[in-house]
Amino acid sequence: MSFLSETAYVARQELKIILRHPKMLLAVLVVALLPSVYAAIYLTSVWDPTSHTSALRVAVVNLDEGVEYRDHMFNTGAQVIMRLEHSARFGYVNYEEAEQARQDVRMGKVAFALIIPKDFSSNAIPGAMPGGGKLVIYTSEGNNYQTAAIAKQFANELGHEVNESLNERRWSMVLTNAAGSQRSVNRLRAGVNQLRDGAKDLNNGAVQAAAAGRALSNGSVKLHNGVEQFTDGFKQLGGGLRTLDSKRPRNADLNSLKSGADALAAGHADLGKGMEELQGGSQKLREGVLAFKTEADDSLLVSSRVKEGVGQLAGGMTQLDEGIREANDGQKKLADGANRVAAGVGTLTNGMRTMSGAIRQAVTKLPEDSQLDELGAGSTQVSQGAGALADGLQKLKGGTQSLSGGLDLLAQSLPATVEAPEGSPEGLANSVKPIVEVDAMVGNSGSGFAPNVIPAALWLGAGVAAFLIHIRVMSRYAKRFSRPAKFIGKISVPLVVVLLQALVLGLTVQWGLQVRVFDLAAFSLCLVGAALSFLMIVMLLTRALGDAGKVFAMVFLAVQLSASGGVLPVELSGGLYELVSPWLPMTWVVQAVKAAMFGAYGGNWQTPMLLVSVCGLVSLILACWIGRWRYLHPAQMQPTVGL
Repeated sequence: MSFLSETAYVARQELKIILRHPKMLLAVLVVALLPSVYAAIYLTSVWDPTSHTSALRVAVVNLDEGVEYRDHMFNTGAQVIMRLEHSARFGYVNYEEAEQARQDVRMGKVAFALIIPKDFSSNAIPGAMPGGGKLVIYTSEGNNYQTAAIAKQFANELGHEVNESLNERRWSMVLTNAAGSQRSVNRLRAGVNQLRDGAKDLNNGAVQAAAAGRALSNGSVKLHNGVEQFTDGFKQLGGGLRTLDSKRPRNADLNSLKSGADALAAGHADLGKGMEELQGGSQKLREGVLAFKTEADDSLLVSSRVKEGVGQLAGGMTQLDEGIREANDGQKKLADGANRVAAGVGTLTNGMRTMSGAIRQAVTKLPEDSQLDELGAGSTQVSQGAGALADGLQKLKGGTQSLSGGLDLLAQSLPATVEAPEGSPEGLANSVKPIVEVDAMVGNSGSGFAPNVIPAALWLGAGVAAFLIHIRVMSRYAKRFSRPAKFIGKISVPLVVVLLQALVLGLTVQWGLQVRVFDLAAFSLCLVGAALSFLMIVMLLTRALGDAGKVFAMVFLAVQLSASGGVLPVELSGGLYELVSPWLPMTWVVQAVKAAMFGAYGGNWQTPMLLVSVCGLVSLILACWIGRWRYLHPAQMQPTVGL
């Protein structure tokens, strides 16, 4: 036969055996599913631990009394607690006393504790030194090494967050001061702008004042020249007045002029009298002529030629009378004029005498017309320069006012003092330092995982020891024996094996791995008690389910590893694992081993081991009465392991 034919023949025979026994088909199905079930149990326990961190209980103790700093009250501890509760990262439990929180951490009631001292704010806010503000994180490595690692990571993150928060508040204060400084800078800028505008006005005014000063200087020069010319003119005027004085009439001439005027007035008065007498005589003559004419007209003796002549005579006399009258009136007017002339001549002569003296003094000082024109032009320029100077000085005044106001604003904008931040650069940057206090210290990561691996190793050893015997096969000679005697006698070999396993495991941990054990005697008792109890449980499953019980024991091992906190704190696994954890024997064995190895849980290993021992005793009793025995001749009994 060929190789393929031989192989196919052997495979068909094995398949026939399985098909003849339906239970074998079920066994094949279970074996096929076993890796998937094992992987699913293990992976689901560590699938998403971050989503269950809120179930991890953390004690919080806030003793911070706060501090008053720069007229502000600060309680950083309360702010830390508020931020933690808002984040809901863990299940925070508030405590009043720090010692009670530490005690609950040691006993495993809470994962770790955050303790904020009463002087936290007073040391953290000023930033006088790096790490002045202490945040105490109290944890127990012996209780749970992974939880302690989480606590340490939490401490670092919390310290970083609190430092960032304090730095934000410090920067907020700095920016608030900067905002006030910005307002001062704005006012300072406004003041500088006013100073600049005032300086411009002052410069313009100064330019105008300089120009006006130059014009005033030029006008002053011209004025000086005009004054010199004016002096020369007065000298010339003096010469002219002296000439005029030499040519003026003498007082005797003036007296003769006055006397002639008086005589003229007196002559006109005498003439007036004569004219009045002449008028009186003319009137009488006219009256006589008129009377003669009347008589001539009435007389027949007088010829017509005489009457005509008399008539002409009467008319002439009338005209003469009227002429004399008009001459008399003119004489009166002439007399009045002569009187006025006489009075005017008197006044004139007196005035001439006075004017002669005044002219003698004044005319000598009068300049010529051209010199007076130059003097006027110079005075005009002086006036214009003075006006421009006045305008420039007004602008200069306004500029100085603006300059003064800007300086006042500048002085007001400048702070009296500059508030320098207190503390040191290192202290301000890292004023908070988390302090991790560790109870039941573990030497290294391997030692930390040992309490989780040791129970699993003991369970695995108990399961392997169960494969050394046929748990349901009994010699026919023991058929009449009591059930306890049968069962205890049957497991005597595995019992010795698990005790040997516990001894070797203890030596391996103590001497091979050199793990420092807190209580060696307690540790030894925990190994022995756990090994015996686990064997009883595995034997109970085997008695109840046969060889399938051994398989179930292996699956149960995966469940216990996941639910006992072997990989992660059971709170992070959540769901069913957290629910069944207190009911699993490995959970209590893990706790007892931690108490014995590291002094965790206050060194209380007795209580969990008592529970495990009770579980083992109950399993022993049940295993004695559960299941049936298959009796064989001693010669028919074969070993379970083929070598």
